[in-house]
Amino acid sequence: MAVLLHRLGHSAYRHRKLVLGIWLFVLAALITCVSVFSGKLDDRFSVPGTESQRALDSLGKTLPEASGATAQIVFTAPKGHRITEAAYTAAIARTVAEAGKAPQVGEVVGPGTSGAVSADRTTAIVQVQYSVQNTQVRTSSVAAIEAAARAAEKDGLKTSVGGSVYGGKGVHVGPSEIIGVAVALLVLVVTFGSMLAAGMALLPALISVAVGLTGLLALAPAVSISSTAVTLALMLGLAVGIDYVLFILSRHRQQLARGTDPKDAIALATGTAGSAVVFAGTTVIIALAALSVIGIPFLTTMGLGAAGAVLVAVLASVTLVPAIAGFAGSRLTPKPGSRAARRAADTEGSSGHTTMGARWTRWVIAKPLLTVLAVAGILVTLALPVTDLRLALPDNGSAPHASTERKAYDTISEKFGPGFNGPLLVLAETKGGTASASSRAGAQVAEKLRTLRNVKAVLAPQPTSDPAQSVITVLPTSGPDSVQTDRLVRDIRRSGAGIRTATGAAIAVTGTTAVNIDVSNRLSDSLLPFVAIVVGLSLILLTIVFRSLVIPVKAAVGFLLSVGASLGLVVALFQWGWLADVLGVPHSGPVVSFLPIILIGVLFGLAMDYEVFLVSGMREEWARTGRARQSVVDGARHSVRVVTAAALIMFTVFAGFFPLDDSLIKPIAFALAVGVAIDAFAVRMTLVPAVLALAGRGAWWLPAWLDRILPDLDVEGAGLHKAAPADRKEPQPVS
Repeated sequence: MAVLLHRLGHSAYRHRKLVLGIWLFVLAALITCVSVFSGKLDDRFSVPGTESQRALDSLGKTLPEASGATAQIVFTAPKGHRITEAAYTAAIARTVAEAGKAPQVGEVVGPGTSGAVSADRTTAIVQVQYSVQNTQVRTSSVAAIEAAARAAEKDGLKTSVGGSVYGGKGVHVGPSEIIGVAVALLVLVVTFGSMLAAGMALLPALISVAVGLTGLLALAPAVSISSTAVTLALMLGLAVGIDYVLFILSRHRQQLARGTDPKDAIALATGTAGSAVVFAGTTVIIALAALSVIGIPFLTTMGLGAAGAVLVAVLASVTLVPAIAGFAGSRLTPKPGSRAARRAADTEGSSGHTTMGARWTRWVIAKPLLTVLAVAGILVTLALPVTDLRLALPDNGSAPHASTERKAYDTISEKFGPGFNGPLLVLAETKGGTASASSRAGAQVAEKLRTLRNVKAVLAPQPTSDPAQSVITVLPTSGPDSVQTDRLVRDIRRSGAGIRTATGAAIAVTGTTAVNIDVSNRLSDSLLPFVAIVVGLSLILLTIVFRSLVIPVKAAVGFLLSVGASLGLVVALFQWGWLADVLGVPHSGPVVSFLPIILIGVLFGLAMDYEVFLVSGMREEWARTGRARQSVVDGARHSVRVVTAAALIMFTVFAGFFPLDDSLIKPIAFALAVGVAIDAFAVRMTLVPAVLALAGRGAWWLPAWLDRILPDLDVEGAGLHKAAPADRKEPQPVS
């Protein structure tokens, strides 16, 4: 692989104008496609094949408003007054009339019809039903509902609007993300000691992000793509794009400082550092693409969209970076006498200059057993909250406190009970019966449902266009993300056989709450198998790359510690609410159900990335000198500095998305940011050297029979040095 990438880098340098032109042409073509054939993002959750999804699909045909988007207008009377006073009922009636005129609204049900008036007579709810899904609701329609609600405030009422129409947040790029890129640029300047080099590193990363995002958005008219998928692709594409360019450009400047011709320098950098980039990027792509096997469309588009962004970043690193380096020529060479030049010249520590990486590694391995126990103990402690991990999908209760949907959610929970925010729909179907028989069966089903635990109220059955169907609304005593509501769904399904025997009607639990519960349960069931696949893949790949048994096992254990500690911090902040007010987290509750799988997939690839860049240098020193302990220090001499910069950049990019008022993105950004920091600094740069020092020569042992049958991926670029044995001063593998 290294030889092939060496040739690719050489060719891209030589034909730099053509390469840059192709990238810019592709970007322009994608921008045109997005502009002309723009599609709307789809933030619906669905679980094909489940009871809730089948019932919801059926209702979409027979009772569209039951499966469509909803809005709730909440009215609260002034202190000392009741909502049932004539002036307020008249104002509510006018709001009902105005809301009925809003575009796309199918039906508006006032409190006089539905009985949605609180027990203390201070609050009432107007239900707005759309005959279309959330993704099809236009912004103008929601604005018309909000305007109708505000009009009632002139009569002294306090109003707020909530409902499922506020489910999609869209894609936002704000000041925090721009600050993240600015900090990344600052890290690049410090790392390279050159503004030109930093700018050259940022340019191809930004182009690759633009191509990846526009490519994903261009598919929106034909494929269901969520706003979360686009934001995750932006987050990952930007982070890995900058990191991958950093690794290759750092190696290129090393070659230039040693007097290598720019064309040969970038070719060698692409062959060595580029090999590690391709390897690391491939592991990320495989892990993210594997999310599609879970069978949840929302998660599939997230995984494939993010994998596509990483693929574009890898392609840009091995083609666009050499081309741009060709335009810069020798201007990227560190100035003679500069720190960068001295570091490049000191390949084996011969000058006596001790780098930060060497000092840190020497300190870490001074007492390796103590280091291993301390790091492992801290990470296990941080992971303890995972034992209380609960998964669910966010709702309006996770929205910012100042938002209208959060105000409506909180008022409804307080005045009507938390279950009013997460009603369950029970579809009752009879076979071959008349409408009257179906109605009688529906009434009997409703009576049976009232006897179940955690049921606050059961509304009268509602007929559909199918005479054999009726829909019963069940209001739980608990909220939509509560364990009790999950248990109620299970209880209803378990009682289905008995209800069918007694009433002749088959039942199915559906609605947004039931679908979300089914999504979370499927993700929970998929978590351990997914972890097993990822860990197994890491063991196989690292055994092939490093021809060792200790290193893959150590890397897999370190990866599990990183994931556990990151999830533990997520539980402490987002579920338990520790420091939630300080960090601006508006709601504590179950963790976003697909966060653990996304974290595992992304962190796996990044962990392999840092593992390859750090350990390959150590392996080279071991192969050259045969001194196990000293090879750990010498191998880390320059790689620690580059990996530190890469981790800081990635941490900054992920952290830049944390301030977003998006209940899906905020915890994912936090988990990825702390996950990268823990894996890079605690595991790869501290635990790994200590374990290798403890293992000694055994760290590099592999049975001869296994060595013979394993393929040689040549991630470290050994083939390049065999091809040019005379040039012994050329840098060795990735460090």
